[in-house]
Amino acid sequence: MGLFQDLVGRFTQNVTAYVGDRTLMEAAVSAAANVILADSEIDEEEVEAALAGMRANPILEKGYDTLKLEGELFEGLDRARTRAGRAENLRHVAALRERDDGQRAAVFLIAADVADQAGISTVEHAALSEIAEALGVDKDRLLQGHAGAGRLHSE
Repeated sequence: MGLFQDLVGRFTQNVTAYVGDRTLMEAAVSAAANVILADSEIDEEEVEAALAGMRANPILEKGYDTLKLEGELFEGLDRARTRAGRAENLRHVAALRERDDGQRAAVFLIAADVADQAGISTVEHAALSEIAEALGVDKDRLLQGHAGAGRLHSE
């Protein structure tokens, strides 16, 4: 029975990848947007890191082209300019809370890669903590396995 469930799970994941998983995509862009604007600035390197992280995810890469991901990211950035918008972004992130650990960790790590472009600042750590809470993941454990994530710089 375990083998059958595994096959059904893989089939479902493949179908979802090709038709697009909007919930996963919205969570990824929303998490990235909140980190990008944590310091009130849009850094091109952080935007590129977010897009690279999303393209590296097989479900997002198959379901959405770069132009679509970029457009959605900029919508998330527009929301992240206000407190209400950041809260809405966190609701998109929290929509993944019941998903498997791998998807939740992947969204967190996309946000962590964005934050780690010049070392993770204090405000970026705070944004990552909110994202980890919304996803129900262990921020410290995930950052430990993340190269360079231990670096902290202050603003």
